[in-house]
Amino acid sequence: MSAQAAPFAVLTDIARRSRSLAAGLPEQQQAVELWNGIGFVLAGERYVAPMGEVIEILHVPRYTHIPGVRSFMLGAANVRGRLLPLIDLAGFFDVPRSSRSHRERRVLVVEQGDVFSGLVVDSVSGMQYFAVDSHVASPQGVPASVQPFVSGGYERNEEVWKVFSAADLLGDERFLDVAQW
Repeated sequence: MSAQAAPFAVLTDIARRSRSLAAGLPEQQQAVELWNGIGFVLAGERYVAPMGEVIEILHVPRYTHIPGVRSFMLGAANVRGRLLPLIDLAGFFDVPRSSRSHRERRVLVVEQGDVFSGLVVDSVSGMQYFAVDSHVASPQGVPASVQPFVSGGYERNEEVWKVFSAADLLGDERFLDVAQW
């Protein structure tokens, strides 16, 4: 063997032994397709609004009561120069409020066309992600008054989050008619 061949043979031997002892690459896993939205609680039930329907989440701002409106309309608040009507979602659907504290309540700001509103909910759970294949067509436990605005749900950890359509709510005549008489 020549002087140059010996180092090459050593390197070849090292490469062969390295390959024989090397662990294989991990098996490639399928990526899970996710659906996301803003989670919130209303009357003790978990709901999720599709991501594009909620433009902002706020603490309940100071607001002014408006005379001659239905009880579910709390009033109007000035939010960065825009007049935001505040709607008590539990009052609108005539369901019990689950949060005892005013501090836990949050406002989901929604806007569609000319309708700009703040939906006051019991609490907000932030961004929620669900596997698309965990979709439930007809979730249980949805009050009858809320049912027209729920389009299925997503199950995670043996709990179903109902998909709430704020867009459908904003197009509903009962929601738009806040006059008391």
